[in-house]
Amino acid sequence: MKEKAPIVLISSYPPRLCGIATFCEEAREFIQKHNPDREVLVISHIDGEGEGVIPIIELIRPDWWKPVAQKIKEINPYAVHIEHEYGLYNYIDENGRSDDNKGLLDLVDAISEFPIVVEPHTVHGRLRDVEANFLKLLISKIDVLLLKCHYQKWRLEWNFRSFSWEVPNNVMVVPHGARDDMRYTPSEVPEMKKEFGFDKLPNGGEHIAGLIGWIQPNKRWDIVASLWEEVFQEVYEKTGEKWTLLAAGAMRDPDHKKDYLEYKEMIKNLEKKEIAKYYEFVPRGEKYYKIMGACDFIILPSTDETQSGTLARIFALNKPYITTAPMEGLTSQTLESEGGLLFTDKKMLKEKIIKLSCDEALRFELGNNLKKYLEEVVSWDIVSEQYNEAYKIASDWKRKKKKINIKSEF
Repeated sequence: MKEKAPIVLISSYPPRLCGIATFCEEAREFIQKHNPDREVLVISHIDGEGEGVIPIIELIRPDWWKPVAQKIKEINPYAVHIEHEYGLYNYIDENGRSDDNKGLLDLVDAISEFPIVVEPHTVHGRLRDVEANFLKLLISKIDVLLLKCHYQKWRLEWNFRSFSWEVPNNVMVVPHGARDDMRYTPSEVPEMKKEFGFDKLPNGGEHIAGLIGWIQPNKRWDIVASLWEEVFQEVYEKTGEKWTLLAAGAMRDPDHKKDYLEYKEMIKNLEKKEIAKYYEFVPRGEKYYKIMGACDFIILPSTDETQSGTLARIFALNKPYITTAPMEGLTSQTLESEGGLLFTDKKMLKEKIIKLSCDEALRFELGNNLKKYLEEVVSWDIVSEQYNEAYKIASDWKRKKKKINIKSEF
């Protein structure tokens, strides 16, 4: 029996095929680990499932937030922790008009007696007016806002000043958590390759570059696929090694079907030439980690991404990687971790893939940098304690009127 008041998370939740849902599932696991005397509950959309999950968010109604507010009052939590993405709380009326997340602001007002922490997963460096106005209102109504990267905080301060608004003092930086219990030793990799049939790839699947995750247009697998035949040949001429491009994942949004089919066909054509492999799976759970663990390095060519669950798994596995710049959180964490290579155009992407394929010592160096970054910065154990700090700050303000004054970045 838990002795203290619960922590309540509000979020999408599995089995929904949603990055925030998967994020919340992991976050909840570690928040519970670091709060053994409190129950950690989740209020989710009606497709959420699991013990301690309360699936009551119905976005077909404009007042979806009312049952949520009522349930929170019944629970009487220590803190409310809201995962935010605009689409998660976006009510659209019969005429196709969005309420621009007004329902979430109404919810925050309705539960204002409780400590409230909000963790937005999309805060761009240059805010659109609608985003700026929403964030201004949200920050004024809640106790602590959590951003993922330091650049987001100093850019938020810049944005507020550009509107001649007062810079908020209740914004913390807490990075996207990553597991530190899913790393595999080199001796385990052959067995993982065998489990998924990658040992049957040409050259026994000895060298694999991975495109892993959800298949959608902003991930631009087509760019890598269009380069791979030249990359394969140049790497073979330089090293005598035959590399396989492993494209593994699945489509989750029916609107992306056209891109999914095009990307899949490109990989299948490379597969016929015995230089690539397409493997379909839902990127969740241990399988996600194992398939990525079978790769020598990961290619993450996103063209629109502020945060990435794929990147968190790259950190968890200490896998060297290549990703896009400038691309908000991807670039920020690549510079901080010193665990990946950055590219800005197609030519540079090709050069970086060849460089990482040909240089085992560089892969080892980047992997060691990622190990340090995981253990010292983004481990879920570290992040969970930062969450606890945010809950305490929010609680001290709400219950003891202890003023919040989180320092500015610069």
